[in-house]
Amino acid sequence: MRFMHIADVHLGAAPDHGYVWSKDRGRELWETFRQCIADANEKKVDLLLIAGDLFHRQPGPRELKEVNYLFSTLENTVVALIAGNHDCLTPGSAYLDYPWNENVVCLFSSECERVRLPELKTEIYGFSYYRQEILTPMYDNIVAEKSDYFKILLAHGGDARHIPISREKLGNAGFDYIALGHIHKPQVFIRNLAMYAGALEPIDCSDTGAHGYILGEVQRKKVKLSFVEKAQRQYRDVTVPVTEEDTTFSVREKIARTIRQEGSQHMYRIALSGERHPRFCPDIREYQKCGRILEIADRTVPAFHLEELKQQYRGQLIGDYIESFGSGPKNAVEQKALTYGLEALLYPGK
Repeated sequence: MRFMHIADVHLGAAPDHGYVWSKDRGRELWETFRQCIADANEKKVDLLLIAGDLFHRQPGPRELKEVNYLFSTLENTVVALIAGNHDCLTPGSAYLDYPWNENVVCLFSSECERVRLPELKTEIYGFSYYRQEILTPMYDNIVAEKSDYFKILLAHGGDARHIPISREKLGNAGFDYIALGHIHKPQVFIRNLAMYAGALEPIDCSDTGAHGYILGEVQRKKVKLSFVEKAQRQYRDVTVPVTEEDTTFSVREKIARTIRQEGSQHMYRIALSGERHPRFCPDIREYQKCGRILEIADRTVPAFHLEELKQQYRGQLIGDYIESFGSGPKNAVEQKALTYGLEALLYPGK
């Protein structure tokens, strides 16, 4: 039996709101989801597991129709899904009354239920959110019934406000695989047993790194897992070094070159670091033109050569100011005081 595990697709979201590429990102969430469905056919996946937050908010009938059509294109795949905290099943939810395809299994109870798939010799356990926050560790008391079926738990949560999860209790609950959602970075929760698939496409600048889905292959109740990168873009944090010789346009070229090397399709948070010439001010607005840049943090410091300045201004206010720090600043506060003071004294009109 082969399965695909996805989570946190967040259809309907508009990542990077306010940036010129935001509308494209919203469409890309749908396109990557469509590509996953195509992958399921190509890889002959028997079971598609969706561990919550398929939608970014409560979906309407039109959105459900689009998703249901994609599910209908699956040739030999059963879909099992739960609702997470973002698309929780509020009263009157269109989720509940929608006429899903025959290959779609919805675990939409607020209490854990079990669905048997005899053709796959598999049992799926899970429940859905009916409110956005659940503080109770509801997975602590869920235990798989003994049988020769392959037992899967669909679960969504893992932080203090969204069903806290005990690694020890979950590991001893008797499941053969636990498909987790809610945490957006793909990661192993329990080795060879429980995985966070992560967000299919990153939707927040903290969702750095690769994103995609988990592919699992079951042989004699043993699972072989692999991560398949699928997202069209990544959020990346990069550091660009600045020196005393740099100018506005040399720093711009460093940033542009970094983005070309890393990939112009990605979104960036950039930190400028190093020692710059004291009279040089990085031009953040100019650097924003280099690509999909969310933020540029200037962490550079002026390159003051203290011994030279002390000799040059000995007996004067500047020399005395440097001397007041003894052998040098002893902590970050003193370093800032020295830097700001020297900038004010040396370049009062800057």
